[in-house]
Amino acid sequence: ARKRLLRESRDTGTRLLAEAIAKAPYGPRVLVSASAIGYYGHRGEDILTESSPPGQGFLPEVATVWEHATQAAVDAGARVAQIRIGLVLTPAGGLLERILLPFRLGLGGRLGDGRQWMSWISADDLVGVFHHALTDDAIRGPVNAVSPAPVRNADFTAALGRALHRPTLMVVPKTALRLAVGEMADEAILASARVVPDALSRTGYPFRHTDLDSALAHLLGT
Repeated sequence: ARKRLLRESRDTGTRLLAEAIAKAPYGPRVLVSASAIGYYGHRGEDILTESSPPGQGFLPEVATVWEHATQAAVDAGARVAQIRIGLVLTPAGGLLERILLPFRLGLGGRLGDGRQWMSWISADDLVGVFHHALTDDAIRGPVNAVSPAPVRNADFTAALGRALHRPTLMVVPKTALRLAVGEMADEAILASARVVPDALSRTGYPFRHTDLDSALAHLLGT
């Protein structure tokens, strides 16, 4: 039931909005729609651009349906961009907020073997990407909203430890993650997606943060 709700919330809301834009006599000429790098699924060491095919599993299925829901606006001639959002770094929410306390207590560590790629973006850059998509007519279709420098989970763990001046000796086994969160452990936490922002690079988006250490220092005020 939860999975059905997640899928329908992305599909129905986006589709109704795209259809309303298509029917409006003086509707918006630009639609910037959210999506996610979950589109790619678990891809190991593959370098993934906007032209890479979708992966297998629930998250790729949801992202594919989500993006297809904008088709009415595309057909009506609107410029449509689908922002495939990566791991957004902000202490105000998401993964970083959830793991800050254990890391500050010195209980942080890698997830599984730590070799999975994490494609991150700072909250500041994500806002910038949406503005860029709204104002640059060259932006259309899928856009990977990620930093040009993805990192492995073990490197992310070490960088956060450096930013907080804490050790990161713990390891969370894969089996423990699967027991805690079920299939989403493999689909999201342990999945490896080495995503690069080709569309943003081609259109000259000026990233504020391309280095994880400096991004974390800025976001955490350290």
